[in-house]
Amino acid sequence: MSTPEDDIRAVLDESGPDYNGFTFETPGGGHQSDVYMVTLDHGGEEYEVVVKFKPDGDIPFDIEPKLHEYVANRTDVPVPRILVFKQQPAVDVRPYFVTERVHGENLSQEFATLSAEDRRRVMQQAGHILGDLHSEIGFEAFGRLDLHNGRLIVRDWMGSWREYFEQLTRAHLSRLDDTPFADVKGRALETIEPALEFVPEDGVPRLVHDDFRPANLLFEAGTERPITAVLDWQDVLAALPEYNLAQTEFLFIDSSFTDPDVREGLRTEFHEGYTEHRPMDFEDGYADRRPLYQLSTLLWRMAGFDAVFDDDSGLVRARAEAQYRQQFERLVDAVPE
Repeated sequence: MSTPEDDIRAVLDESGPDYNGFTFETPGGGHQSDVYMVTLDHGGEEYEVVVKFKPDGDIPFDIEPKLHEYVANRTDVPVPRILVFKQQPAVDVRPYFVTERVHGENLSQEFATLSAEDRRRVMQQAGHILGDLHSEIGFEAFGRLDLHNGRLIVRDWMGSWREYFEQLTRAHLSRLDDTPFADVKGRALETIEPALEFVPEDGVPRLVHDDFRPANLLFEAGTERPITAVLDWQDVLAALPEYNLAQTEFLFIDSSFTDPDVREGLRTEFHEGYTEHRPMDFEDGYADRRPLYQLSTLLWRMAGFDAVFDDDSGLVRARAEAQYRQQFERLVDAVPE
C-alpha cells in the first residue's frame, strides 16, 4: 500500500513543475485526511500548493473542481484556483486535483476567541459571500448538484422546496440509529412533521454550500475582509437561500455563543452583509422557520458525531454530546407548532 508521500510524489511527477524536493502537512480544523498542503523546492524557491485526493467510497469528486471554477467565474466569493484536475490519472493514485495554496488560519480553531471587531467583520463578510452566491447562481429545481457530461445538473430533483427539505431532514434522522443520539429520533420526528407546513413550497432554487461552517473557511485576523477562502465544495445543493442563512446562523453564532447580546450583534452584521447583495426580509416568517432549519442542521451534525469525535478523548466526546443535547432541547422548544 502506498503512503501519502508516495501518492504526492506521483502527483508532482505527473502534473507538477520540476522540483528538487517537497514537504507536506495535513490541515487542521476537521479537514479530511485526503488533503495535503505541499511545499515544493522549485528552482531554489518555495512553491506551495494543495493536493486533494478522492475520498474512499462512492462519493462524487469531479463536481468540486468544477464548482471552484464555476463560482470564481460568476461571483467574488474567494475560492482557491484549480491548477490541475485528474479524474483518471496516468499514475497509480486516486483521482485528484491541485489548487493554489491560500494562506490563512482555519476559522474553526479561532472564531470563539477572536476580538469583537474581527468577529464582526467575519460575520459581515459571511453575509456578503452568501448574498453574492445566492444572487448570481440559480437553478430550475431543488436537489443535490452533480455533473453530467461536464455540466452542472440537479440530481433527483424536486419541484417543491418543502418536500425536498423533508427528504433532507429524514435522511439525517435515518443516520442517527448508530450514534449516541438514537434516543432523540422520535422526539425530533414529532417536532418536525407538524412544523413542515410552515416551510414554503415554492421559491427560486439557489446555489447553497451545504457545509458552510467555520471549519471550511480560512481567514486572516486584523483585515477588513478576513475570510480568504471558502473550501470543500463537494456538498452543494440547489435550495432556498433561507435554509443556508439559518444554517450559517446556527453554525457560526447560535452554537458558538451564549450571550444574547453577542448573538444578536453578530446576527445583525450577518444580515446587513447579506442584504448588501440581495434583498431579504428577515422578519417575514424567516424567524419562525429558522429553528426548524437549524434543528435539521443539528441532526446532520449528530449523524456525523462519531466521525468527527472518533479520535478525541472520552471527556471531549462527553462534553460535545452534552452540548448537542442542550442545543436539541433549545431548538425543539423553539420550532413553531
